[in-house]
Amino acid sequence: MPYGVTRPTLPCMTHLPPPAEELRLVDAELRQLDARRAWLLTRRAWLLASLPPPRQPVAPQPRPEARPEASVPRVQNVLLLLGGVLLTIAAIAFTLVSWGHLGIAGRAVVLGTVTLAVLAAPVLLLRRGLRATAETVAGLGLALTVLDAYALHAAALTGVDGTGYAAVASAVLAGLWAAYGRGPDALRVPLPAALGAAQLPLPLWAFAAGADPYAVAAALLATSALDTLLALRVTARFVRPTAVAGACGLGAAGALAAGLLSWTASGPGAAARAAALLVPAAALALGAARRLPRPAAATGTALAGGLLLVAAGGGVLRSALPGGWAVPAHLACGIALSVTVRGRLSGPVRRGLVLASAAVQASALLWSVPLVLVTLLGPVGWVERPWSGAPADARAAVTVHTPWPPYPVQALLVLVAVAGTLALAVRQETWRPWARTGALGLAWAACAALPSVLALPYPAALVVLGAVTAAAALAPAVTVPPTVPPTTLPVLALAASVHLAVVSLAAQTATLVVAAALTVLFAAVSWRPRLAPFTVPAALGHATALACATGAAAGWAPAHTALPVLAVAAAAALLAARLGGSPATVPTEVTGAVAGLLAVGLALADPPMLALVLSLCGVITAATAARAGRRPAGWAAAVLFVLAGWTRLVAWDVTTPEAYTLPVTVAALVVGAWRRRREPGTSSWTAYGPGLAATLLPSLAAAWGDPQWTRPLLLGAAALLVTLLGARHRLQAPLALGASVLALDALHELAPYLVQVAGLLPRWVPPALAGLLLLALGATYEQRRRDARRVREVLGRMD
Repeated sequence: MPYGVTRPTLPCMTHLPPPAEELRLVDAELRQLDARRAWLLTRRAWLLASLPPPRQPVAPQPRPEARPEASVPRVQNVLLLLGGVLLTIAAIAFTLVSWGHLGIAGRAVVLGTVTLAVLAAPVLLLRRGLRATAETVAGLGLALTVLDAYALHAAALTGVDGTGYAAVASAVLAGLWAAYGRGPDALRVPLPAALGAAQLPLPLWAFAAGADPYAVAAALLATSALDTLLALRVTARFVRPTAVAGACGLGAAGALAAGLLSWTASGPGAAARAAALLVPAAALALGAARRLPRPAAATGTALAGGLLLVAAGGGVLRSALPGGWAVPAHLACGIALSVTVRGRLSGPVRRGLVLASAAVQASALLWSVPLVLVTLLGPVGWVERPWSGAPADARAAVTVHTPWPPYPVQALLVLVAVAGTLALAVRQETWRPWARTGALGLAWAACAALPSVLALPYPAALVVLGAVTAAAALAPAVTVPPTVPPTTLPVLALAASVHLAVVSLAAQTATLVVAAALTVLFAAVSWRPRLAPFTVPAALGHATALACATGAAAGWAPAHTALPVLAVAAAAALLAARLGGSPATVPTEVTGAVAGLLAVGLALADPPMLALVLSLCGVITAATAARAGRRPAGWAAAVLFVLAGWTRLVAWDVTTPEAYTLPVTVAALVVGAWRRRREPGTSSWTAYGPGLAATLLPSLAAAWGDPQWTRPLLLGAAALLVTLLGARHRLQAPLALGASVLALDALHELAPYLVQVAGLLPRWVPPALAGLLLLALGATYEQRRRDARRVREVLGRMD
């Protein structure tokens, strides 16, 4: 286009059609395209669902190569072992069965020739490089030497004592086998076999000589000591496991025997003899632990050595003390062990000794558990018979249904000693808080058991327990050591207060005084914010107990006692509002709710008082719902008010509840409609649910007990109308409530006829109908699931 034509031509050019019209046309075309695309996608999905699933070609899987399940050396070893075992069995059978068919010379020639030949065969096999075969044949030769020894005793030495002969034979065989295994071409089988045979001479000699248990234990420990020295010095890998097994096995047997002798020693002399066995064994174990390269093995060995030292020292102390002091004596040695080894030994050895001390202390605590259980759980028996009279002393106060355990003084000393050890001896930063917590717990248990152990008078016991509770409650308000967890003392204070309250149930005056004192105590220490989550609920709980005790002491009925208990719940609600966002708010509210439930439970037997209590609970809950963040409590308040109204109707013997519920329903529905008009997003359950339930549910309850037909008919009509209105306006609450009430009302009306029909039908018909129903449901299970999902989606789209 020429340059001069452009300017006069542009003013005359316009868009055909105008932009607004063209935009409308484009939007309409896009909507048509979207509709067409949606229809095509739906059609495609239907076609895919109608077609059978295509068969995917299965690619041939390559067959895995067959691998041998056992290697060639393993198969060879199994075959050689099996062959050696079979030959050994054959030799034993020959010696035991066929021995008598030969003379003296024949016996000697046969056994000697076979044994020498078998023992010489491994030399030739080693020269040919057949080590596995040589080891098998060597094992067979060693078995033949055992048979030679047996044959010699059976044929020529029948008058010799069998145990003594076995001791000598095992020693000789051990020496011969050791020499046989030390040849130029060393075999692996003879040396472990020689070491195994060497375990027998000393114990067998002790048995043959008729030695006492101390000598037998000494023989076992001596053999274990030789095994230990050999295990520490030998370097052959196939010898050390045998030495270690012998050292552990015989050492454990000897230590157990010596420990039993120490525990049952009748005097200092016998205890000293047992200690003379245990101390060297402990020294050997500790020396071995210092030379073991693996820390775990060193720790375990040192643990065993520490236990042996404790057994030795505890046995000597026990023999010098009167009966009942065995556990404290061993505990003293265990505590001394943990104190004396600090910083003088290597890490694994020191750890093992500390573990040994811990094991001794834990065992002592287990021994003192009966005293703690009787002290803490015995007073629970007063719950069955409260205020039956003050007991004679503190011991009678805790042994209501349980016997008093033996040695209470010693058990108390165990608690104190372990508590002191945990508090003073544990220095590691990681374990110090746990140790301090355990020390405080044991100290409280000891203080709780002290009045019973000393058999103090009942009032003095209450004073002691109250002082312990006050100390545990006031201590964290003053200062808390940094190594003690902040929750330890408050929890102990709560436990001590519960124990004191249970012990005080024996007498009326004690119960009232203790409950009042505990309420004041915990209320006084609640001013510290970090203690309030523990002390405020405790104060409210003891105040609730005081209210119940006061009502019982005044002779009030339980329903009237509910009012003072409800006052505690009101105080909890006011206090929670005052606390605001404090960590103590939720525990306070929970305690108040529990007090309210207790008040409701106390008033159950008196419907008028129950209605009053429910109304007051509704007021307290409604006041709580007025606070920010507690709006959902309004639902609970509404439920409580409705229950209070129903209870009042029952108390008045009202047979026509509709006269009282219909005005409430009308007013509630008007308020709900007004709220939905102002806030269209309001749920129908919030707007209409309470109003409909206020009439439908009491009427349903009355209809189920009404023999006439008028009330069920009117209720069914009203429920049908509510259901239709809910379906018409797509509202969940009217639809669900109306349908449920209508179904239950219809079931009530049809129940007599259903019972008559069920009585006329044969007994096999109901199971058959149930089976058919299950078959129908199973056949249309997927369709029923889709229907249920569709119904749920429809209800979900309602308001």
